[in-house]
Amino acid sequence: MIAPPALRKGSLVYITAPAKAVEMEEILSAQKVFEDWGFKVLIAPHCVQRFHYFSGTDAERLADFQEGLDNPEIEAIICARGGYGCARIVERLNWNRFIQQPKWIVGFSDVTVFHHKVHRLGIQSLHGIMPLGMRKGSPEARETLRSALIGGAYQIQGVSSAMNQEGETIGELIGGNLTIISSLLGTPLAYSFAHSILFIEDIGEYVYKIDRMLQTLKLCGVFDQIIGLIVGGVTDMEDTDIPFGKSIPELITELIKDKTYPVVFEFPAGHITDNRTLVIGKSAKLSVTKEQFSLVI
Repeated sequence: MIAPPALRKGSLVYITAPAKAVEMEEILSAQKVFEDWGFKVLIAPHCVQRFHYFSGTDAERLADFQEGLDNPEIEAIICARGGYGCARIVERLNWNRFIQQPKWIVGFSDVTVFHHKVHRLGIQSLHGIMPLGMRKGSPEARETLRSALIGGAYQIQGVSSAMNQEGETIGELIGGNLTIISSLLGTPLAYSFAHSILFIEDIGEYVYKIDRMLQTLKLCGVFDQIIGLIVGGVTDMEDTDIPFGKSIPELITELIKDKTYPVVFEFPAGHITDNRTLVIGKSAKLSVTKEQFSLVI
């Protein structure tokens, strides 16, 4: 997997909104953060426009993102927020110049679509905090993004959950939003899961829908192919009038009960304040003991 060049002081980052509409105050707040880090910031023409649900028409969002891919001065594309919309433009983009001059693509949630595409192209990308959550994000969320952009090595560690599964493994880190991962199975964009450490997270779904997605991954053999599992924020879950009867960790534990690889729950990444950056496509070391877990990136 190719790692895009590390950013330096004066590097140009480009903020664009490929999905849902976003407010200018969020963009300006993020712009200040990037400028404080020593970067220059360019905001896409339609970044804060609005077309119904979206930040612009498909054509406008497509043109904005294409500029990010093609402009040789831009060294990182920062997606302003998720929501929905990336799947509508991902295969209409021309990726030729990006392949010739790789650059970091940053975001999470719906941006998981782009992580899939870039991974298929053999290039690393950053699953991390976006302008929408920059103001409320933890210092660690911001610092891990800065470290990843400038090419620094870092470690994410914490206290182990009682449901964690002990072990140690080294593999390529893949993943993102579970809804997106599930929706892209069977398509040309689907991840190659073999010998990888899979990260999943989600927000605002019914428990039974999460179970359906997990069962789909099981039927596709995903849990047989991976060598480590990281479960991030699975937040704001909803339940049916007659409760489904099991928690998300319980559903996952059932699916992997015969696996011996390390598993981490409550990992600090996803739709949570402490959304630390993961380098998709990079080799990482996952270690889990009864007392703590660590992911060295």
